[in-house]
Amino acid sequence: MTAADDATQRAIDAVWRIESPRLIAGLARMTRDIGRAEDLAQDALVAALQSWRESGVPDNPGAWLMATAKRRAIDEFRRAANLQRKQEEMAFELGIELALRRDEVAAAVEDEIGDDLLALVFTCCHPVLSTPARIALTLRMLGGLKTDEIARAFLTSEAAIQQRIVRAKRTLADERVPFAVPEGDELPARLASVLEVVYLIFNEGYAATAGDDWLRADLCFDALRLARVLTSLAPREPEAHGLLALLELQASRLGARTAPDGTPVLLLDQDRSRWDRLLVRRGLEALERAQRLAGTARGPYVLQAAIAACHARARTAADTDWARIAALYEALAQIAPSPVLEVNRAVALGMAFGPAAGLTVVDAVVASGALDGYHLLPAVRGDLLARLDRFAEAHAEFTRAAELTRNERERALMLERAAACSWSGGATPAT
Repeated sequence: MTAADDATQRAIDAVWRIESPRLIAGLARMTRDIGRAEDLAQDALVAALQSWRESGVPDNPGAWLMATAKRRAIDEFRRAANLQRKQEEMAFELGIELALRRDEVAAAVEDEIGDDLLALVFTCCHPVLSTPARIALTLRMLGGLKTDEIARAFLTSEAAIQQRIVRAKRTLADERVPFAVPEGDELPARLASVLEVVYLIFNEGYAATAGDDWLRADLCFDALRLARVLTSLAPREPEAHGLLALLELQASRLGARTAPDGTPVLLLDQDRSRWDRLLVRRGLEALERAQRLAGTARGPYVLQAAIAACHARARTAADTDWARIAALYEALAQIAPSPVLEVNRAVALGMAFGPAAGLTVVDAVVASGALDGYHLLPAVRGDLLARLDRFAEAHAEFTRAAELTRNERERALMLERAAACSWSGGATPAT
């Protein structure tokens, strides 16, 4: 491959990552079949690989791909028996002509692209699909990730991800899931599913559940990009802005979450000068929009973003308003109670009012048995016990946390903290 070919390939890859969600969305509206839409988009990409190496990347590559894919779709309609009428209806509806000029193509792309993308988001995150299927399909269709990239991110085989995506497409087709934005009473529940998928993608990047790396920044930024798309598509939804605020603020810490050798750095120990102030500013602005839209009825993502903002505003760990964070967790527990939330609330209580206050909450979670396999439960309990000088018990908790985690970096951290309890009867606090 020549240097020119290599440059063209990189350009095509970049165009695909940016344009593929809009391309697939427009084609899915046309064909009413996500699987077929992706096939048509891939066909257009193959055509681009052949054409652009000779003629160069066009001024409007997205419009070129859309025109090519739609022409292929129309050709398919033409070839199919008794579908001439359908082809004419589709062509009329979408304003498509085989001889479209480039500026007409661009106009056609932009006219309804917002509705198309939003419909694609809701379709990929439809409740008829399992959560892993929603995540894989969203990353493929909206994130522009290739199958092998998704497999690497979630530490599974490429074949497993491919099978998951194929089954998801088949399920959507078999269940006749409409390619449309839900309306009326259905919208809030469906939006919650969409936000959850983006949130889970970010969390897997922020604190990887398994593997040798504690975080995967690329996955975090893929989720952040999706969250930004959501706010542009649903500008009046406070929870969409709340999620964006939360992810912007959390992402601002990525550069400080690990040492140069990849070792995890806990929140209270982070060098806050390494926090990305642009992301902090954007996160605080998104939170302000979310709170303005929500009024007094603040949802879980708005409240979580408010918690993240408390950390972002604190110039040092000692400046953190832990009492406010504990109050925000209390408000969150009123609308979205969960055992994991209680563990987080225990951390805040322990920092605001002393480790004994946090330990009471953690012990209640332990007694419930709801999080028996959750590695952060013994980790938090170990920290609270260490701060109460109950080092032998803390050692046992950190050791158990190391046994439960599947992430090698986190396991090493937990074993280090267990050893610290033995060395001198001391341990460092963490959140």
